[in-house]
Amino acid sequence: MPSSPFGHDTLCACVRRFVPQADSISFTRIPTGKFNTSFFVSADAAEFVLRIAPPSDAVFVFYERDMMRQEPAIHRLLLDKTSVPVARIIGFDGSHKIVDRDYLLMERLPGKALCDARGVNVDAVLREVGSCLAQVHRLTADAYGYLGEHKPMPPQSTWVDAFQVMWRRLIEDVLACGHYNREEADALLRLLDRHLPLFDLRVTASLLHMDIWSQNILVSKAGSLTGLVDWDRALWGDPEIEFAILDYCGVAEPAFWEGYGQRRDISREARIRNRFYLLYEIQKYIVIEQGRKDNPRAARQYKHHVMEMAKGIPHESV
Repeated sequence: MPSSPFGHDTLCACVRRFVPQADSISFTRIPTGKFNTSFFVSADAAEFVLRIAPPSDAVFVFYERDMMRQEPAIHRLLLDKTSVPVARIIGFDGSHKIVDRDYLLMERLPGKALCDARGVNVDAVLREVGSCLAQVHRLTADAYGYLGEHKPMPPQSTWVDAFQVMWRRLIEDVLACGHYNREEADALLRLLDRHLPLFDLRVTASLLHMDIWSQNILVSKAGSLTGLVDWDRALWGDPEIEFAILDYCGVAEPAFWEGYGQRRDISREARIRNRFYLLYEIQKYIVIEQGRKDNPRAARQYKHHVMEMAKGIPHESV
């Protein structure tokens, strides 16, 4: 069990900021959190989750800085417009008066992570996940990109413009942490430039979770879906980029597509886009391993994976 960098009195003050009547409060560190510092909270007869963001001087991928700030609005939208099981956020505090970081308090959903569940029908869970994501993807915006209150990029009027900004900013992050040289970064930028027409799609700006994997899928003992969690990486854009992450995380199984209720594009053009979308997902781990985990060996392995995948993309435009 990881230790907590916060004292008990500080954590209690965070909870009482939104639940002032809470008397007896106890905390259990959630060991699976990889970005935020999170706790299960028992406050009298109520159960909550307290999530505290990383310090402002941490190393971030460009869209990660302050990304917790977009969660309250996204949760409200999902609770209002869908039947997706998401937690009600009790409160968000970005004042840094109690603790020098953003934090939020939300209700605790029942169930446990799919990766920790035993004896459940995984196909049945994936069907429910597919049905929920179909609802999520039907929520749309008038602009593309990371549109939340953290404002990591200017909103774009087309998906092709948004993805080009995202691709460039991520590559610059990898360059800044020392794992691309300028020549390698420019080669990856040119690779997308040659294929930009493939991304010039008449696609609506759908709400995308961007982090669905077994740890963020909660299930009951009976095997029903009880929660989809961690919406802080949410993006508005082409659902195909979500599908690429589902591929990478082993979620895009036949049962998922049964629940989703729509076939994916498997054209040559879509397969090339999928390769870029996978590269977008994998490159973030170079920054994370080097900058936050101080693990240059793992960062080099991810870089090698990226470069090998890039070789498989046709160098000529399609």
